[in-house]
Amino acid sequence: MRIGVIGAGKFGKNHLNILSGKGVLAGISELHDDARIEAQKAFGVPVYSDYHELLASGIDGVVIATPAQTHYSIACDALRAGIPTFVEKPLTLTVADAEALVKFADEQNVMLMVGHLLLFHPAVELIRQTIASGKIGSLCSLHQERLNLGTARSHENALWSLGVHDVAVLLYLVGQSPSKVTTVGQEVLNPGIEDDVYLHLLFDNGIQAHIHNSWLWPELRRRLVVVGTEGMIVFDEITTEVTLQKRYIDSSLNKVDHGMELLMSGSCNPLETELTHFMECIRTHSEPRTSGRSALEVVRVLELAGLKSN
Repeated sequence: MRIGVIGAGKFGKNHLNILSGKGVLAGISELHDDARIEAQKAFGVPVYSDYHELLASGIDGVVIATPAQTHYSIACDALRAGIPTFVEKPLTLTVADAEALVKFADEQNVMLMVGHLLLFHPAVELIRQTIASGKIGSLCSLHQERLNLGTARSHENALWSLGVHDVAVLLYLVGQSPSKVTTVGQEVLNPGIEDDVYLHLLFDNGIQAHIHNSWLWPELRRRLVVVGTEGMIVFDEITTEVTLQKRYIDSSLNKVDHGMELLMSGSCNPLETELTHFMECIRTHSEPRTSGRSALEVVRVLELAGLKSN
């Protein structure tokens, strides 16, 4: 199998390292001279300044790891060339573009997959199974934090840059799209670009979800808390630990504490799992877990938030 990568920047390098390690990296496209030279030295495969040359080089699939505002046009060209396409998150910056891209992929009968990385993290599937098992009673709310000092963006606000992962996870765990979306954001560094965002989602079944995204925060936090009527689940992405908190307030307003249980601990590489899934879908001509259609729902929530994506 021959996979090409468009974009050899900060996150593109992660794709390149994994695909190279698997022996499937066939070519790279990178617009910037310095990064193009660096990629040529590091990976020893053809490196193009024009991605159209990569698309015409006989590759079996392509990964698009370019700035979000370029996703739509590049993905259209890749799909038009009949190449199974993996687009890093977010799929696009508007619902209209996402709908058009999904429709075009269907018309071309070409696979479209989106990089919702956390859906390939074993912790997320474990949390979903734990919720379904009833170990925390009925699901009440979900709370996600993705905070740090930097990296600030000039084309995407903190929600579109950081919260895409979180929205994808919430929709997967709840199993439906929200009926109401409200947002509070603050612009500090650039006019029109929110650096700190709170997103609140209400679902028809009464469940609520809350996201806090910021690149103006004094410490690194990546955490999901799931609250149920008879317990809670805590997922710390940094330590890769999932704990079941057997603690809750009962119907008589008494605190019940049965301690905690460590459900998962240890490192993993969800990006490798994600790319392996992409290649398997190419081989089997099957629909990916994070299809363009599922990604469209994530973009829809982000647009409903009412904050500009660029």
